[in-house]
Amino acid sequence: MTSGTTSDADTGPADSTSAYRVLARKYRPQTFEDLIGQDPVVQTLSNAFETDRIAQAYMLTGVRGIGKTTTARLIARALNYDNGSGESGPSVRMPEPGAHCQAILESRHVDVIEMDAASRTGIEDVREIIESVRYKPVSARYKIYIIDEVHMLSRQAFNALLKTLEEPPEHVKFIFATTEIRKVPVTVLSRCQRFDLRRLEPELLIDHFRKISELEGVKAEDEALALIARASEGSVRDGLSLLDQAIAFAGDEIKAGELRQMLGLADRDRIIDLFEALMRGDAAAALAELDEQHRLGADPATVLTDLAELVHWVTRLKIVPGADSDAAHSPSERKRGSEFASALSMPVLTRAWQMLLRGIQEVSLAANPSAAAEMVVIRLAYAAELPSPAAVIERAAKAPAAPAPVQSREPQTHPGPVTEARAQTQLDPADYGEAPGPPPPEPVALASFADVVALAGERRDIRLKTELEAQVRLVSFAPGRLEIALQPGTRPSFPNELMRKLQQWTSERWFVAVSEEKGDAPIKAQKEEQRQSLFREARENETVKAVLEKFPGAELMDVRDLADTNGSDGPDPDPAPDINED
Repeated sequence: MTSGTTSDADTGPADSTSAYRVLARKYRPQTFEDLIGQDPVVQTLSNAFETDRIAQAYMLTGVRGIGKTTTARLIARALNYDNGSGESGPSVRMPEPGAHCQAILESRHVDVIEMDAASRTGIEDVREIIESVRYKPVSARYKIYIIDEVHMLSRQAFNALLKTLEEPPEHVKFIFATTEIRKVPVTVLSRCQRFDLRRLEPELLIDHFRKISELEGVKAEDEALALIARASEGSVRDGLSLLDQAIAFAGDEIKAGELRQMLGLADRDRIIDLFEALMRGDAAAALAELDEQHRLGADPATVLTDLAELVHWVTRLKIVPGADSDAAHSPSERKRGSEFASALSMPVLTRAWQMLLRGIQEVSLAANPSAAAEMVVIRLAYAAELPSPAAVIERAAKAPAAPAPVQSREPQTHPGPVTEARAQTQLDPADYGEAPGPPPPEPVALASFADVVALAGERRDIRLKTELEAQVRLVSFAPGRLEIALQPGTRPSFPNELMRKLQQWTSERWFVAVSEEKGDAPIKAQKEEQRQSLFREARENETVKAVLEKFPGAELMDVRDLADTNGSDGPDPDPAPDINED
């Protein structure tokens, strides 16, 4: 919601001796025509007043600084509007101040009671309201209670208010305002007519701030107004507070560069330069740009946040037609953003977004935020050089045939080609590749059931590997054929999934049969039996017995085959098993 451009009626025009009024108060709306960005609210109230369908209670909700309290006062003024003709009634059209308008807008009318629920949360405060509603208004048409931040009332206070709120006297109206609508009980919401006040679009804010700047005799660059609109996040009050500060800082002319210095923001064009260096994979240039922005006063976390916002915007440009018409961005930004959207693939943008989100967290937790930001920038630059899977496949197809590799289940390394992006200065889609996917699997030979289990582990299929070890009893194994028995509770789809994945991993046809025979014990059970056997042997060892007797309360916690752990076939010079003393 928001303010109008006329002088605020709550204080009147300032003179040379009056105290300074902040812009948010000076230009507070006096009529519904002054509200900007809240047309649905104004239309609903206008129709309701014209048809005499006036609710007994209104609930105004929305984020900070969009005019909830101001709208509440305007509703109170409209309900009590009296132009002195004796024929006027409630109306949202108030072409001239009425008998009660000035006092209501100045929050000093005896029949319009404003209460801050944040400081008066208890049931006793509500009881005062309940006791006073029986009395008719002193001079106005309605006695109106405006309760701000109503969600702060206690549960007992809400319950005490319910009956009065549902059936108030004809001369009483309630207007509530809150930023936390979910904390208001449903029983209260159901008794109110609810209005959700919207955040203002950047275009509306920029126009509004421009008008106020002109009224204040201040010249402001369009880019500076766009920065204020973007920083206010849709809040008129926040934006006017920033404009107030900018006028105090810059004087009669507000320039974008000075405003960035005041707000501690990085230059938007320099953020785009940094992003371009990152997408070219030029880590040195990116670090130099980051250092320069830090020297000029930009916070490292703010730089990364601006980069993330830029990535989000470029992604929207790539997907949403017409997103490049956002007035919050300068023509230069829109042009360069469109170039990025055309040149960068969606996987590259989403990867940069994820890396920046994690990087912002790292910087916020780091003892040295500058160093942490540099590491994030380096990671982004080197990630940009990674070729796309399509590029890898295309180059592999053009390469001469190589001798067949020796079959092995060891992980294969596939270094990507060295790019020449650092030597380029113009945007080119070829400079920006997608993250490389895993290389096509090499055919492998499986000589035993243990090889099948090991292959599942190498392919990072932890679920399948766990089931092979714990649920499968081997009946017979041959290349291309596996006969197994299953433990009770094994999922029915397991055999088909195993057969499908073996064919995928080995590039050969496999047949998996489920047998009624008993088969061998599952690998997990065999390992446990081996472990228990080692425990039994260890407990019979004379050295272990002596140690346990020497340290009462000690327990044998683990036993290991020293031939395996030492990597040799001979015994270890000190064959004593591991023990732990309580």
